Amino acid sequence: MKNRNKLLLIPLVIFIGLQFFRPEEIVQGMVTPDLANIPKPVSDILRASCFDCHSSKAELRWYDKMTPANFLVASHIREGRAALDFSRWSSWPKAQQNSILYYSVNKILSGEMPISSYAAVHPSAKLSNAQINILKNYARSVAPRKTADSAQTASAEKQYNQWIKGELKHSTVKASPNGLQYIPEYRNWKAISTTDRFDNGTMRIIFANEVAVKAIQNKKTNPWPDGTVFAKTAWKQRVLREGSVATGEFLQVEFMVKDAGKYRKTNGWGWGRWKGSDLKPYGDTPDFDRECMECHKPMSKKDYVFTSPLYLISQLKKIQK
Repeated sequence: MKNRNKLLLIPLVIFIGLQFFRPEEIVQGMVTPDLANIPKPVSDILRASCFDCHSSKAELRWYDKMTPANFLVASHIREGRAALDFSRWSSWPKAQQNSILYYSVNKILSGEMPISSYAAVHPSAKLSNAQINILKNYARSVAPRKTADSAQTASAEKQYNQWIKGELKHSTVKASPNGLQYIPEYRNWKAISTTDRFDNGTMRIIFANEVAVKAIQNKKTNPWPDGTVFAKTAWKQRVLREGSVATGEFLQVEFMVKDAGKYRKTNGWGWGRWKGSDLKPYGDTPDFDRECMECHKPMSKKDYVFTSPLYLISQLKKIQK
């Protein structure tokens, strides 16, 4: 019996000993983040589900402060604040606030947020279907869609047909300030994903070259292999009378070119953007791509790629033939 009691004491002694090892203290803000311009039902959801990791006011439970759980919680908070900090909400312009809402809703819909390991011990972070619908409806309301008139429809269809036929190509498209060259052949690549940016009234179509498509087939996308190239086209949304959404005016095309060695200073990717039908390269200086890296920083654990490929069986069968 004595030996058994001693064995029972060992885990307790180890647990007490672990409490002397603590993670770096989480700095708490003095002011509660202001979301005054957001409806209360939306604000309440964000505070309950997101603020502990995505603001300067983390309400730690008693078990969050116990080792070893505190190391995991501290890691979640540091990474969460680095990706998105609602404490800065009032300092962001309206367009950026809309983008943050779009980003947040999509993270929730994709199941990436809240992190399952965190939600398992923090039930209040989990969102019900009703709460998700509240967020979706509000995010859509901040950028209401307007039905296109006949002139807009005719102009958009003419431009899109020109794009399809390659008639918008220019023989002398200037290189990006960082040296990346424009790649007109992307029109012939496979479309692997689309994005509805309801926050700013645009839609995106993401194309991938053969290297990227093979990586998708082989499920070797993290990291993506050298030679991978993505082209993301952006179009204004054109809302038809029956409510469906089609491409409107062409806005820009962005490229991500993977070469871990050549682009080691820019997270292994070469970045470039060409705007408008005249394909004017974006950026005034070679280091403009820091903007790109900052935008893609939240996806560092997925090789800095936002795109989640659509595994379309019909496309894969065509590729395999």
